Amino acid sequence: MEVLADLYDAINSIEVNTVGSIYKLILSMLLGAVVGYERRRKGQTAGVRTFSLISMGATLAMLLSIYVPQEYMGLKNGDPGRIAAQVITGIGFLGAGAIIQMKGSVRGLTTAAGIWMMAIIGMAVGLGMYLLSIFASALILFILVQLERIEKRVSRGAESRIIRISLGTILHDIAEYRKVLKRHNIHLSNFYVDYDFEANETRLNLIVLVRETTNYIDLFSQFAKLYPTKAISLANQLSI
Repeated sequence: MEVLADLYDAINSIEVNTVGSIYKLILSMLLGAVVGYERRRKGQTAGVRTFSLISMGATLAMLLSIYVPQEYMGLKNGDPGRIAAQVITGIGFLGAGAIIQMKGSVRGLTTAAGIWMMAIIGMAVGLGMYLLSIFASALILFILVQLERIEKRVSRGAESRIIRISLGTILHDIAEYRKVLKRHNIHLSNFYVDYDFEANETRLNLIVLVRETTNYIDLFSQFAKLYPTKAISLANQLSI
């Protein structure tokens, strides 16, 4: 019992010690692994290993922030938040790397937000805020899993897609495309145009909200009749 009491005290001590630091690193690794598994299950490159390392790195940075003034300047002097503050800035580079932008579509925003949130949780573990860290991780899973299901239910099967059209002419107006989309009950959220004046080509990206019952063959056939069309393709607009 005395050993367990000493272990409990070491884990919950405000000062940095070996036992408490190991516990915090293990806890942050497990929390990161749980969230990372959910991301990997959705097909994201950033998975268990990435999220675990991010969480552990933030925890270690927080421990160093506390340890430096504790050992070298006294507990009442120095700024224990100076090192940890850089984690917030530095993690932005990893988040940006998780976002892939491709001709009007953005993929990875949710993962980037998860990376940022996981770093904050790792810092909270480093401070000894165990229950808050576990609760925050649980909320992340709720958002990524349950809210996604609710979101899909509310949209009633509507999904975001990108229709990419390559034209052998310079397009000046998309009014005709709007009419075709309206006939098929497809909502146009946004569009992007890329002109190549030397080759007399237009690359049009239509960001649309479609339903599972959409007849793409008929839709693309009507698109092809509007202007000299070289190619039409459909791509996913995902925020996983």
